[in-house]
Amino acid sequence: MPSDAQLDASQLVAAVVDKHDADLVDLRRDLHAHPELSWAESRTADLVAARIATAGWRVNRLQPSGIVAELGEVGPVIALRADIDALPVQDVTDDPWTSTVPGVAHACGHDVHTACLVGAALALGEAHDRGLLRGRVRLLFQPAEEVMPGGALHLMRLGALEGVERIFALHCDPAVDVGQVGLRLGPLTSAADKLEVRLQGNGGHTSRPHLTGDLTFALAKVTTELPGVLSRRMDPRSGVSVVWGILHAGAAPNVIPDSGLVAGTVRILDAVAWAECEPLVREIVHGIVQPYGLTATVDYQRGVPPVVNDPVSNEILGTTVRRVLGEHAEVVAPQSLGGEDFGWYLDEVPGAMMRLGTRTPGGPTYDLHQGNLRIDERAVGIGARLLAEAALAALA
Repeated sequence: MPSDAQLDASQLVAAVVDKHDADLVDLRRDLHAHPELSWAESRTADLVAARIATAGWRVNRLQPSGIVAELGEVGPVIALRADIDALPVQDVTDDPWTSTVPGVAHACGHDVHTACLVGAALALGEAHDRGLLRGRVRLLFQPAEEVMPGGALHLMRLGALEGVERIFALHCDPAVDVGQVGLRLGPLTSAADKLEVRLQGNGGHTSRPHLTGDLTFALAKVTTELPGVLSRRMDPRSGVSVVWGILHAGAAPNVIPDSGLVAGTVRILDAVAWAECEPLVREIVHGIVQPYGLTATVDYQRGVPPVVNDPVSNEILGTTVRRVLGEHAEVVAPQSLGGEDFGWYLDEVPGAMMRLGTRTPGGPTYDLHQGNLRIDERAVGIGARLLAEAALAALA
């Protein structure tokens, strides 16, 4: 059962978020209309810094972008994180707040995440003023989540996790109705790496493939055999997936080229398997290419680790969701092969991420990273409450 202090704090959070709800929605619309790409989120950071400073937060405006802010004087530290960058995607909606920046859009919902955390900051500021904050809270408005290996590492190098005992975050889920929240114990997202394989060899005429390395044929073998061999060399429970996005070789149908490349992503649900994958990929590629007398160059860029929700943090979120939204608001979030650099924080401290429902019940289901993404804006106030109350519950 929650204590009287928790109930008082919960009621206060609800009142503060309700009071600022219209302003938070306006903030979200402002951010949506003025999206900024990774490492260039200066307007966003300035806007957020000014807003939360009014609620008593000690604000450290980072360069080139991002914010670390803290509230409270003594006691344990709970961190809350929101990512603030947009994507190089064209906004194709016709809302009044559609993106004003050609080719850039908040197609992953980071405008929502940011507005939610600002709302949580306002509520926690009021809780602190009334003596209901039993410790410290640190806010991480993080740049560059959409590029690998992610802006989380930048904040960590600057000491953003020093003294932090637990960290929470949320992510929009347009497949879940507003008023519901997806939670999952253990792996929520996958590790995500970039892979590029370049082949080099003797080119020639297609009538004489025996005098060449037949590079195009060998490149096709890499494309098809690497995923297959990898699936047999790694534990299938690790969920390894290799998918290609670029395949290029040659310029004429009767010419065997002397160079070519294939590039894509490697995604893995298991952190242990993630550590083992890179050397195995290199071994397999060279083994596939060796019979053709070609040279293979493997560029393997480790991206982000999987997000793994720890039991205590996940239960804190579950308890918070049920208290704020009701017993039936919690749904099971499926594992995703998407990458999320929140996993870097969870390599250092325990924590959890929740999936915030943003679909209007009965309405269309959108997809992330698409220019037509729309969200039910009631999710902003809900997300603000959940973040603020999760922090208070963790401190309690």
